[in-house]
Amino acid sequence: MEKKRSNTLFLVEVAVFSALAYLLDLVSGMLSLKIWPQGGSISIAMIPIFLMSFRWGVKGGILSGFLLGLLQFILGFSQIYTLLQGIIDYAIAFSVVGLAGIFASQVKDSLSNNNRKKWITFVIMGTFLGSALRYLAHVLSGIVFFGEYAPEGQPAAVYSLIYNGTYMLPSFIVCAIIVILVISAAPKKMI
Repeated sequence: MEKKRSNTLFLVEVAVFSALAYLLDLVSGMLSLKIWPQGGSISIAMIPIFLMSFRWGVKGGILSGFLLGLLQFILGFSQIYTLLQGIIDYAIAFSVVGLAGIFASQVKDSLSNNNRKKWITFVIMGTFLGSALRYLAHVLSGIVFFGEYAPEGQPAAVYSLIYNGTYMLPSFIVCAIIVILVISAAPKKMI
């Protein structure tokens, strides 16, 4: 009975946090300056994915990220030019954010031992890993599908690294700060 309750709770939280991530991405997109013509924005949509990752591990994070990418894909809040580009920029890019869950047990152990410095370090490491993997997915997509937008004489790889870095680095910083604040305010047994 306890396992069934735990599975139900997991599925409900994945659904709710994925929907929350989608709403946060919608709001971020509306508030964002349209300075990235080929897509991208400083977004806080990864926050629910990171929270699920630290609460449920890799499985919860990847599933939440995948559902966010799927919602963006299905509901039209995406810039899709080819099917493969859409899969890389949405399904893969947001799924790999969930790999932050690799640090879930360290975050939980540090929280239960009241070791603030240690859990914050693991949260930053996890948010960095998830953000970096998402960044790499967007860079790959940028090289393959958006290289034509590179200034003349600039390699597509350099263009994609710079272009995607301009919104992913601030997104990582903002998400890491907010996730730390949320976990600090949450009851210990919630994470």
